[in-house]
Amino acid sequence: MATAARLAPTVGHLGGAFMLDPAVLGPGKTAGYPGGFSYYVVGRGGVLGDVDASVVSSAFGFFAPGLIRSLWEAGLPVEGARAGADRYTEGCADWGRARLAGWSAAGRTAEILERVVDSADDSGMALFAGWRAQSRPTDAVGRAYVLIHVLRELRGGTHLIASLAAGLSPLESVLVNPSSAGVEQAKRFGWTEPFPDTTGCGPAMTAAEATTDALMARHLAVLTDAELDELATNVESARRIVFGD
Repeated sequence: MATAARLAPTVGHLGGAFMLDPAVLGPGKTAGYPGGFSYYVVGRGGVLGDVDASVVSSAFGFFAPGLIRSLWEAGLPVEGARAGADRYTEGCADWGRARLAGWSAAGRTAEILERVVDSADDSGMALFAGWRAQSRPTDAVGRAYVLIHVLRELRGGTHLIASLAAGLSPLESVLVNPSSAGVEQAKRFGWTEPFPDTTGCGPAMTAAEATTDALMARHLAVLTDAELDELATNVESARRIVFGD
């Protein structure tokens, strides 16, 4: 569990940094998407295929269903789900290539990450399964960065399951998650006031985080202790290259 907990903040920050970056959203707007957030929803959720918005909302988990429906239905006609997902995947790879050029650990990181994600149990995690099935770049840096994002989707799906098991609704999870901006994050995710009282939800969130780490440790168990340390060290080096911290 120690490595799972160690990886969580770095993978969450680094693996999701491309998602709403103007450099990634720009090509979507050029392609005809009505807005960057619509492209994000179709690009990220397009791995699920041409489905009803309720399926996407279920997989995303923490967003208000009404927001996901409006953005999915506005963006889907541009090029369809699969093409949107492929465009977004390439945007993810390009973002990594631009910021991690020369990252010497990229090839080895990709090799280790593939062992983790390809062996992970995807039960109940359609979004992760969809991203795992996406074609992967052949270059080391692009491949490694896309796989960091896929690992992020694995943890995200795991955390959604753990949060629900702890008795938290998706909205409550957003409001009390220590890594989010609480009320402001909830509003960005499309939820509207009045919000529920989450005064007593702290212990449930603590339990959800512990369960997430425990489940992620099972996914990471395909690696030796030395490989676990190597993976964490390599991903942290990538974070320092990108963010300087």
